[in-house]
Amino acid sequence: MLFRQDDLRRIAAGEVTVAFRRWRRPTVKAGGVLRTRLGVLAIESVDEVEPEQITDADARRAGRPDRAAVLASLRAEGRLYRVGFHLAGPDPRIALRARTDLSAAERAELDRRLGRLDAASRHGPWTSEVLRLIAERPATRAADLAAELGREKAPFKADVRKLKELGLTESLEKGYRLSPRGRSYLGAETSAGEHLPPG
Repeated sequence: MLFRQDDLRRIAAGEVTVAFRRWRRPTVKAGGVLRTRLGVLAIESVDEVEPEQITDADARRAGRPDRAAVLASLRAEGRLYRVGFHLAGPDPRIALRARTDLSAAERAELDRRLGRLDAASRHGPWTSEVLRLIAERPATRAADLAAELGREKAPFKADVRKLKELGLTESLEKGYRLSPRGRSYLGAETSAGEHLPPG
């Protein structure tokens, strides 16, 4: 569930608290959360509705002037859902990514969790290789990084999301880069021409 930058700005201001989406099945659920660039959204409700049930007031809460504008912004296929939410707070991964003072215990825990990802992978160990590739080629399209490793884009991106959950990488408008935590974990220099110890 993605939001335009202007919508995120208005969510932060408390002006947008509703979204309308067409889905085969909802990708969020009431009581859950959604991480965005802005922070964590708490999902209050997910209700299937008919187009005629959308009021102009609903539309304005979704950042659109009226029902017609809401419907024009949606894709044609899928059931129509109304999602209510509020901004719950910052994404805890943002603070995690900024932490560079890793203790021996934290490094050991990262080793353990990355080892588990490697062991569970159908295509063999990958975490070190992907981290090093992102360090060497920041802001490179995911498709190009995946091709360099001889992999498909979708599963490659899924793997990078797992590294992001650990606070080791961050997404850019195009591609990725190591977070300060990721550079610290790998022993990378923080200069623009960072290099990593041989793996």
